[in-house]
Amino acid sequence: MPLVNVMVNQRAYTIACDEGEEEHLRELSKHVDAKVRELLGTVGQVGDARLLLMASLLITDDYYDAAAQLDARTQELGELSAAHGDTKAKLDTSVAEALAALEAATKRVGDIAAQLADA
Repeated sequence: MPLVNVMVNQRAYTIACDEGEEEHLRELSKHVDAKVRELLGTVGQVGDARLLLMASLLITDDYYDAAAQLDARTQELGELSAAHGDTKAKLDTSVAEALAALEAATKRVGDIAAQLADA
């Protein structure tokens, strides 16, 4: 299992991860470090544990916001899909009715043409 060295709040941490996940872990730690630095500018140095907890809460809040937006977009997509299905069904019905009317008109023209030919 590979070990990855990451920096958060100017402190080095060694973390184990699955093979091939090293770069992803580095990117995640950069995100955590950015949140910690953001907090440092707001609340100052309040200790590593408290900073990491606060950063975790902010990241979790961002996650919940993103998940809520995803749920809302998924619901909108479902509603649009249902509306599209209704519109398609109405269009299919209209096309079928138009084809039936065209066939009836074609038959009527054929009947008239046959009557004219017999006259």
